[in-house]
Amino acid sequence: MKAKIYNPQGEATAAKATLADDVFGITPNDHAIYLDVRLHLANRRQGTHKTKERNEIAGSTKKLKKQKGTGGARAGSAKSGTRVGGGRIFGPRPRSYDFKLNTKVRRLARKSAFSYKVQNDSLVVLEDLNYSSPKTKEFLNLVSYLKLENQKVLLVLGSKNDNVYLSARNLNKVKVVTADSVNTFDILNAHKVVMSVSAIEKIVNILN
Repeated sequence: MKAKIYNPQGEATAAKATLADDVFGITPNDHAIYLDVRLHLANRRQGTHKTKERNEIAGSTKKLKKQKGTGGARAGSAKSGTRVGGGRIFGPRPRSYDFKLNTKVRRLARKSAFSYKVQNDSLVVLEDLNYSSPKTKEFLNLVSYLKLENQKVLLVLGSKNDNVYLSARNLNKVKVVTADSVNTFDILNAHKVVMSVSAIEKIVNILN
């Protein structure tokens, strides 16, 4: 399929971009999307939570009372989790929430996310940006020309460009990524995905 290519002034050029049907025009697989987003969110969890267990509590190890004859339950330690000030029973420990997901499933998820954006007219193709220095005002003008104010925007570049990244760094609703680091969560989380011409070719090569 073909898509219009816009210049930094927000005007459609005479050129057209080719969006590969096997990447941008598939029938989306919702379960693959679910698994990939779940993996992304799991990897964002630090997993550093920890509580003290009975062997880590400071306190006496003396038996609290004699075993029999009191009429109450046996009690061997003040550090027991059943007592106030005791250790936590089965408390959280440092762990990783990561799990294995096949590469083919992750690729399918990204293809599905891009296809959803194309179906919803939420994908914009932009000429490659070449900023000689960080220019936030110029980047804001670009967002305005494309009529993307007050929307979450994901800008996908073909390769790393520090000047473009620095131009958008202070904008809360704009995120800049490269084609080799874009993920399913970011695609779906954005209202509009803006892709440079060079990014399209690179993404097709990555996902095929």
